[in-house]
Amino acid sequence: MRILLIASSFNSLTQRVLVELRDRGHTVPVEVTPDGAAVRAAVARHAPDLIVAPMLKAVVPRDVWTAHRCLIVHPGPVGDRGPSSLDRAIQEGVDEWGVTVLQADGEMDAGDVWASVAFRVPEVGKSDLYRNELSDAAVAAVLLAVERVAAGDTPHPQTGAIRALPALRQEQRAISWADDTTETVLRILRAADSQPGVRDHLLGAEWFLHGGHAEDGLRGRPGELLATRAGAVCRATVDGAVWIPELRARTGAGRPRACKLPATLALAGRLPELPELPAPAQPVRDGRSWSDIRYREEGPVGVLSFVFPGGAMSTEQCRRLLDAYKAALTRPTSVLVLGGQRDFFSNGIHLNVIEAAADPAAESWANINAMNDLVEAVLATTDRLVVSAIGGNAAAGGVMLALAADEVWCRSGSVLNPHYRRMGLYGSEYWTCTLPRKVGAALAARLTDEARPVSAAASLDMGLVDRVVHCGPGEFAGEITRLAAHLASRPGLPLRVAEKKTEYERRESATPLAAHREQELARMRRIFDDPAAPYHALRRAFARKEAPRAQSPDGPGAGAAGSADC
Repeated sequence: MRILLIASSFNSLTQRVLVELRDRGHTVPVEVTPDGAAVRAAVARHAPDLIVAPMLKAVVPRDVWTAHRCLIVHPGPVGDRGPSSLDRAIQEGVDEWGVTVLQADGEMDAGDVWASVAFRVPEVGKSDLYRNELSDAAVAAVLLAVERVAAGDTPHPQTGAIRALPALRQEQRAISWADDTTETVLRILRAADSQPGVRDHLLGAEWFLHGGHAEDGLRGRPGELLATRAGAVCRATVDGAVWIPELRARTGAGRPRACKLPATLALAGRLPELPELPAPAQPVRDGRSWSDIRYREEGPVGVLSFVFPGGAMSTEQCRRLLDAYKAALTRPTSVLVLGGQRDFFSNGIHLNVIEAAADPAAESWANINAMNDLVEAVLATTDRLVVSAIGGNAAAGGVMLALAADEVWCRSGSVLNPHYRRMGLYGSEYWTCTLPRKVGAALAARLTDEARPVSAAASLDMGLVDRVVHCGPGEFAGEITRLAAHLASRPGLPLRVAEKKTEYERRESATPLAAHREQELARMRRIFDDPAAPYHALRRAFARKEAPRAQSPDGPGAGAAGSADC
């Protein structure tokens, strides 16, 4: 079928639905449609057999849904209606939620039901849940609905209890630091972790708080800041504390939207003197504590996991991860897993930190060099096997970081964007070495030029990844550890490591890594230093969430592929 996707942004769910439908042989144009007029124009342009809206805030015009079958993906179970469905589910602490595919009609979320799929709700942030459990359920529901449409089936009316609620306002998200327990604060923060954040007062200003993690070892006066760690601040609750990784200043009407930043960076100049706590050396057994980088060992397997909000890696985060990687190389392991956590692997350089810098060009240069240092360290590892384990999505330099390993494993629900063009960049991270080596020169050129998302299955078929792990998001870490232990137990492993070292030395003698780095960075430097380069406007639009114009993601300048919050 010719299935038109219409969406308010080319976000993670839109990309996931796109690649899954394309993998099944459908022709799937995509249009970003900020309003009803754009929806109408997109439908006239493509004359689709079916319209699917994975994430649409605009109202589908009556003349469109009466003339074309239009399916709406609603992030809630049958009977749930309203724009804050997932937010409410998390804030209320439900154990199970669902996704429903509805036929568009005259009332929001009230159409007949084509498919509905339930999923369990783990204790994670909204954006993580959206990209993982909800995404898996949404794809299953969309595929079932498309199958039923193709078979000539008809949808059924909604029955049972109806819960129609308005958007959650900031007043309903407010934290009472003097009264709310840690669990209550966490639910509120998780329900708004990517957008819109939780509005709050801190150190004489108004901020939006983004994300939250429990801390059981620190205590203080409720609302008081207790410590910092890895860019986050720890704030006391009535019975414990929470780590808040990111803040965004409230700027007010008529002023540019502020960038969401690591909390200590956002609060620079305001923070009182606080202790900077090191990350726990090992996972905490008797209580909870947060760190964005963790290392653990199970026999001959080391696992270096990292979780950076939005998958973005600033200069400072790259350097800390490099230090952790070097420390992991001192351990007596034969297989080192890089990643292995649920959700994002990496999306490359931190566009928000760059945009907020006094000199964005200089920060861009520092950030890309820090990424390159990390990737080079992985490429130069010759005494063990390195496995990149992608539990969620990855894009741009994050994909190239993964490709530096000997093997790349990803979860079946992952979407990869192995390109830079949508942000107006040539790219670095040694992609001119690793991507052609992995998929061949012709396919590498096509991937970077077309700048389209790729499913896990398609990535395996083209050789971009070496293994697809079929499991749920919550099982990925355990499954990766099991598979890595099996790899470490193979009798041929020492020979493979020796051959890897020989091959690395041969390549260095032919075309050293330094040559690839020099060529890539020369192109990047010209972009960074040119104020008229599209990169600067594209970065600003992404970091400050400027409203998109009607567009096709297949065209240039359509946004940062794979990097949206949800």
